Amino acid sequence: MPTLLDIEAEARECVRCPLAEGRTQVVFGVGNPNADLMFVGEGPGREEDLKGEPFVGRSGKLLDQLVLEEMGLSRDSFYIGNVVKCRPPGNRDPKPEEIEQCRPYLEAQVEAIKPKVIVTLGNFATKLLLNTTQGITKMRGQTYDYGDATLVPTFHPSAALQGGGGDVISKMRADLVRAKQELAKC
Repeated sequence: MPTLLDIEAEARECVRCPLAEGRTQVVFGVGNPNADLMFVGEGPGREEDLKGEPFVGRSGKLLDQLVLEEMGLSRDSFYIGNVVKCRPPGNRDPKPEEIEQCRPYLEAQVEAIKPKVIVTLGNFATKLLLNTTQGITKMRGQTYDYGDATLVPTFHPSAALQGGGGDVISKMRADLVRAKQELAKC
C-alpha cells in the first residue's frame, strides 16, 4: 500500500488534466497523517496555489477558528485536503472530468490516513464522497457511513464569507459539534 508521501510525490508530477498547466504548485494536503479527523474541501484558490497548502486564505482562517472553538482542535491535530489538487483558473468550479482525474489521489489519501471522521466542506466534496447529486443544504445536519469512517457534511467556509453570514456559520458550528461527538465515539 502506498504511503501518503508516495501518493503526494505522484500527485506532484500529475498532468492528467488541464489544471496542471496553470498551477503554481500542487496543493496536496497537510496535517497529521495519523489523524482521526480529516477535512475535505473543493480545490485550492490563489493563496493556496501560491503557498502549496490548503485553506490558508480567508476561508482557512475561518475554518481554523470554528474548529478550534467548536472542537478544541488546532490544525496540527487533523488532516486537510481537497477534491482537486490544482487551482482552477479564476477560482471557477472544478469540472467533472477534473474531479474524476483527481479522485484517485483523494481516495488514496483517505485510505492512507484512515480517519475515523471525515468532514466534507461544501457541495463538491460531499457529492463526490457520498456519490450523490443532492446539494449540501439537503445533506448537512446528518452523518453518513463512508467505509470505516463517519462522514459529516457541512458548508464550505467561503459560503459564510460570500454572504451566508451568521446563519451559515451557526450551521457549520452545529456540524462541527456533530463531528466532535462522532470522534468521541471512536
